[in-house]
Order: sequence, then structure tokens, then C-alpha cells
Amino acid sequence: MITFATMREFKTTIKVRATDEEVYAALTKPFAIELWTGYPATMSTEAGSEFELWEGDICGRNIRFEENQLIEQEWYFEQEEASIVTIKISKISSNKTSIYVRQTNIPDDMFENISEGWKDLYLASLRHFLEDDE
Repeated sequence: MITFATMREFKTTIKVRATDEEVYAALTKPFAIELWTGYPATMSTEAGSEFELWEGDICGRNIRFEENQLIEQEWYFEQEEASIVTIKISKISSNKTSIYVRQTNIPDDMFENISEGWKDLYLASLRHFLEDDE
């Protein structure tokens, strides 16, 4: 009997006290990424380029960018179907921005770890970096 892995989807939205330009820069500029992750980062806004964050815990291929609005990436897992991450950045006001995250094709056995990673590490660290008033 052949069994197929179940794939899941993660979605969340957060709002941060930062401009859309600041959010986009924090997600695309290697130096900024290093500041909020604490690790060296490889990142380019060139479609087709490879990226690596958190010492390789997150890596993949950049698919598409729309400055200050959209980041689309393929995150590498050991699976046939690509796991696509879409980050939409939407200006709410002069200093408030919404960040929508959607990740598709997450293996069922990895879903809890990945969704917790998004909330407790990736987005929490990003929010802390962007909203740190000190």
C-alpha cells in the first residue's frame, strides 16, 4: 500500500509599528536580517537567487519581489512539492504595517514545528527588531 504525506498550509497576519519600507528592508537586506536573527544571512532580491537564514535552518530560492509589498520564496524541504512562502506587506498608516504570511505544502509531521517557528521565532524576532524603541 502506498501512503502519501499530508501537506498543510500555515497563514498568519501581524501588525507592526514600522513603515512598509522598514519591514521590506528588514526582510531583504542581509545586514538587517543579521541584526534581528543574530546570524549571518545570505539574501538577494534577485529572482532565482538562493537564500539562507539561521545558519541554514531556513534556506531556499527567491521567486519574486515587489519592493515594499511582496516577497515570494520556495523553502527547501525533503519533499517533491515545493513549499512556497508568500509575505505580503501592506501599509496601514504612516508608521504601521501589516505583514501577512502564507506557507504552502508543509509536511504534516513538520507543521507544528514550522508554525511555532513562524510565530515564536521569525515574526516575534522581526517585531522586536522593528518596534524596539531603545
